[in-house]
Amino acid sequence: MKIKVGFGFDVHQLKDNHPFFVGGVNLEHHKGAFGHSDADVLLHAVCDALLGAANLRDIGFHFKNTDPQWKGISSIVLLKETVKLIREKGWEIGNIDAMLCLEAPKINPHIPQMQENIAKAIAISIEDISIKATTNEQMGFIGREEGVVAYAVCLIQKG
Repeated sequence: MKIKVGFGFDVHQLKDNHPFFVGGVNLEHHKGAFGHSDADVLLHAVCDALLGAANLRDIGFHFKNTDPQWKGISSIVLLKETVKLIREKGWEIGNIDAMLCLEAPKINPHIPQMQENIAKAIAISIEDISIKATTNEQMGFIGREEGVVAYAVCLIQKG
């Protein structure tokens, strides 16, 4: 059996009175992530981890932020397309481990729904998806609630 590990990172600016999608969940908050798609920082980091593990470049290569096809699109769609690309190369997903870094809102109550959304989108068990969250202890652009960051690692396998 061949296995590979991938790492993903994403960051989005937070803006007042903007929707805030994380892990396919629309969070109630006075600020939200801004981007070409729905700016779901968690799903973008997961996509980059999966694409990197399969040596398929990155999310921006496949889903350009200048392409009107992807304007405002749900990142669940981008995740499904990403999984299709890696499965076309014969890879299956072993697990995903992700970390969100933001000051607010609290993420813990939403983690089960995020895990369910990801599991459903990529057809793996919720048990194989770990999502954690931390703050930046009020330091830097994260601490000032100017942006949100996500990191993800994954394992893919074939044979």
